[in-house]
Amino acid sequence: MKRHRQNLICHLIEAYEIKTQEELTEKLNELGINTTQATVSRDIKELSLVKMPARSGDSKYALPVATEDLGFTPKLRMIFRECVRKVDIAQNIVCIKTINGMGNAAAYGLDAIRDDNIVGTIAGDDTIFVLLRTGEAAVEFKNFIEEVLK
Repeated sequence: MKRHRQNLICHLIEAYEIKTQEELTEKLNELGINTTQATVSRDIKELSLVKMPARSGDSKYALPVATEDLGFTPKLRMIFRECVRKVDIAQNIVCIKTINGMGNAAAYGLDAIRDDNIVGTIAGDDTIFVLLRTGEAAVEFKNFIEEVLK
């Protein structure tokens, strides 16, 4: 339940300008995730969410900016390691299988990587496709993912 809730939190703060913990709690409750502001507060801390300027001039919650070393923040690296089950390759596409419900959370970590060889990602419930520019780039990326998982 916690992983599902945190996955939803990531989606909500990307889809809406969520300015307060109370607002985030309300959105989760609207989606049938009965939670409290205290639980949301812990989730925000665990996900390392940050406040950033919103279009309205206020501040809103946002996902953390990737670090330079592997392109993952420590929390995202942990989430990725916990949910990825298999990595495969087909020409210039890397297919990543995750536990059910965690495809989008793991894809967020991939989207945070600043790699010009990544054309884009598509995530489902338990599968992520990463489109790379070349087959060689796909092999390198698969090797990178396998290193992250160690």
